[in-house]
Amino acid sequence: MHNDPELNGKYLGTISRDFVKVSDTLKEASYQIRKRGFSAYPIFPVCKEEQPIGQLLLDRKILNMEWNYYASYLDEFSQRELIKEDEEFKAAYKDPDEFCCLFVVDKEFTNFVFIPYPED
Repeated sequence: MHNDPELNGKYLGTISRDFVKVSDTLKEASYQIRKRGFSAYPIFPVCKEEQPIGQLLLDRKILNMEWNYYASYLDEFSQRELIKEDEEFKAAYKDPDEFCCLFVVDKEFTNFVFIPYPED
């Protein structure tokens, strides 16, 4: 699991534009998922269409964005067999107070991406 270099061109710009608008909400959701004991590993699936992973958190149509943001965590990804090795994922997972773990789902690209939260 790593940040795929293919993301830099086609996806990074559109994801970054939306992420700036929603980063505070995602950071708070990450904190609440951890604080309430759901998981130490929050994951935010992002896609342009509806998808079954997690719960819709931010609707792109309502917020005039390109991506929908969902809230999920490691257990759901393991149960759906999207992650086979929990320990490998945990080792690669970055500090959730500093980075947002996105699971980008698109027609030509599906991968985990860690994006740093903007500095205050």
